[in-house]
Amino acid sequence: MESNLLKIGVIGVGHLGQHHVKHFCSIDGINFLGLFDTNTNQANAISKKFKVKAFENIDNLIDSVDAVSIVTPTTYHASVAEKCIRKKKHVFIEKPITSTIEEADKLLALAKKNKVIVQVGHIERLNPALRALEPYKISPKFIEIQRLAPYNTRGTDVPVVLDKMIHDIDIVLSLVDSKVRSISASGLSILTDSIDIAHAQIKFENGCVSSITSSRIAKDEVRKIKTFQQNLYSTVDLYKGLTEVYTVSKKGLDKKSFLMSVPFNYNNKTRHIIYEKPTIIKEDALKLELINFTNSMKGLEMPIVSGQSGREALNVAIEIQEKIIKGFIS
Repeated sequence: MESNLLKIGVIGVGHLGQHHVKHFCSIDGINFLGLFDTNTNQANAISKKFKVKAFENIDNLIDSVDAVSIVTPTTYHASVAEKCIRKKKHVFIEKPITSTIEEADKLLALAKKNKVIVQVGHIERLNPALRALEPYKISPKFIEIQRLAPYNTRGTDVPVVLDKMIHDIDIVLSLVDSKVRSISASGLSILTDSIDIAHAQIKFENGCVSSITSSRIAKDEVRKIKTFQQNLYSTVDLYKGLTEVYTVSKKGLDKKSFLMSVPFNYNNKTRHIIYEKPTIIKEDALKLELINFTNSMKGLEMPIVSGQSGREALNVAIEIQEKIIKGFIS
């Protein structure tokens, strides 16, 4: 292996971390050195499965690499990332960036001082169905998002806002080019001691309103986004991988990709509602994230979700969580 290749390691190889290992093993232009996990049996199993080294000591791994992918439980994100950044290592941190804003701010300040990249794993940004909207000029006035899932013990160590809703908070913040003006929220605990169902309304300074609902006790998996703006309505099914766009045009069908044109009359003027299903390019979103991370370190790209973006999503999520808890007390 060439010595000038980026040397990368993974810390935490549980359910998601092992997928980081799998992808790093297949990404060209890097030297994947190995992994570390406090669960020795798990570390050895993943090491054997992918034929990579399992480090017995976290410091030995950090000292051996240029960058680290951190896939530990959220409560350890700050301490592990700080250890890496102080040794001038680039870090990819699975969402949420940290448990608190204070931790996130400390990491970002350290990263700036040590001139290293902090990237956050908000994987839904790279969902193929959402990426299909990129050719359109999305400037929403209203966004509605539902993220519902059957109960699963994995992830219940944090409230549903930080486990599931934070994905959609990040998506909304990426779609709306404006600062948050106000937030209202409500939620319930049903099966756990934490919040299992949450709803939030986020209003932006440019007038856009977003409505987000998250639940981890639903019967079926649902991950849908609807955006509304002048002369355009889109619906994105992140789970099924389906995107549909409705636009208003003065003309009828003028593109092969358009599937249907329905005329209507408004103010004595004829318009057409155009229905289109953009092509979905199916790619592994996690692998794309990690490729982007490696390219960002090489100076070829910018991080898709920077540490600052991860911090902003966490900030909104924490405010939503605090408003829900306050609603319980009042």
